[in-house]
Amino acid sequence: MVSIGKISLWIPFFIGGKMEFKISIITGIITFILIFLIDYCFILLPKYNIMSGKKKAKKNKKEVSMMELLYLQKKFKLDLFKVDLDYLIKWFAFLNAFIISLTSTIIMLIPLNMIFQLLIGFVLLIGLIYALYELLGRHLVKKGWGR
Repeated sequence: MVSIGKISLWIPFFIGGKMEFKISIITGIITFILIFLIDYCFILLPKYNIMSGKKKAKKNKKEVSMMELLYLQKKFKLDLFKVDLDYLIKWFAFLNAFIISLTSTIIMLIPLNMIFQLLIGFVLLIGLIYALYELLGRHLVKKGWGR
């Protein structure tokens, strides 16, 4: 317990306080890394690489059917003829793996009922999707891929 005037701060991780807090932080970090790596390396990246191969076979880039790309195209008015699909596919896989792993890690660490975990997870999921794809879209427009 660190005391500053009338304010008392409990900093268990740095001062050697509760061991349960340290274990939950370490468990959360390990869980995040494992979910991220499994999701990125074994699920999303191979899926997007298969989709990329199908897109290369098509000569017309207007036939792209990835929901992420369609969302960014409509919201930020991206020009599909300027866009590098391989670059975007890697970013989509990275962002989706990050969103899934962060949401699941936070939900597993919250000691609440299942209903509240689902509600918090849903709000967190929608917020992360919107925020991260907004940042990606702005980055792509600055890169010169807009109309």
